[in-house]
Amino acid sequence: MNKLDNFKAGFIKENPVFALYLGLCSVLAISTTLNNAVGMGVAVIIVLTVSNVIISAIRKVTPSEIRIPVYIVVIATLVKIVEMLIQAYATDLYGTLGIFIPLIVVNCIILGRAEAFASKNNMLDSLIDGIGMGLGYTFGLIILSAIRQILATGILNFSNPFTSEMMFEVRLIPADYVISLFSTPAGAFLTFAMIAGALEAYKSKASKKVKEVK
Repeated sequence: MNKLDNFKAGFIKENPVFALYLGLCSVLAISTTLNNAVGMGVAVIIVLTVSNVIISAIRKVTPSEIRIPVYIVVIATLVKIVEMLIQAYATDLYGTLGIFIPLIVVNCIILGRAEAFASKNNMLDSLIDGIGMGLGYTFGLIILSAIRQILATGILNFSNPFTSEMMFEVRLIPADYVISLFSTPAGAFLTFAMIAGALEAYKSKASKKVKEVK
């Protein structure tokens, strides 16, 4: 796989959320607003990218018997740094995301990429993989959050996480036609299932076209 394919894999083919089904606990829990999606997405991108690079750098000196504990220590340290920065500079976002920030430590995406990719590849490829997978996770989270927010409230908005200043707000569905179900856990599962199903249908159709060409 070349570097461009490695970078693009996280968006469709190996999207962490809708193709690999990783990190779904936080995705389903916080995907109620665009603000939550962007905040969590940025945090995961930072942790995933930096941890990939560090783990790739130490992979040859890390004994295989203790590699998982070492990976967890690296990831936990990075998560704590990110958590402290969010608490200091984006207090509203910190209050909204709450316990899900420290739970990034046990996010399957982070540890999974460390074990499956960073521990076997060089630092540059691991950097690209971290950015690509992180953006893929964020892309999936934003799509899910935007759909849920629009259907549940009729409004799509986003505010500056550092100042809480509203950056944009638009009503797309009249208040009388919103479906409050989509703000609940059941709505999260329903929205996720529809998007995952649509993605699988797209991948299946694309695969059939490739076979027909061959």
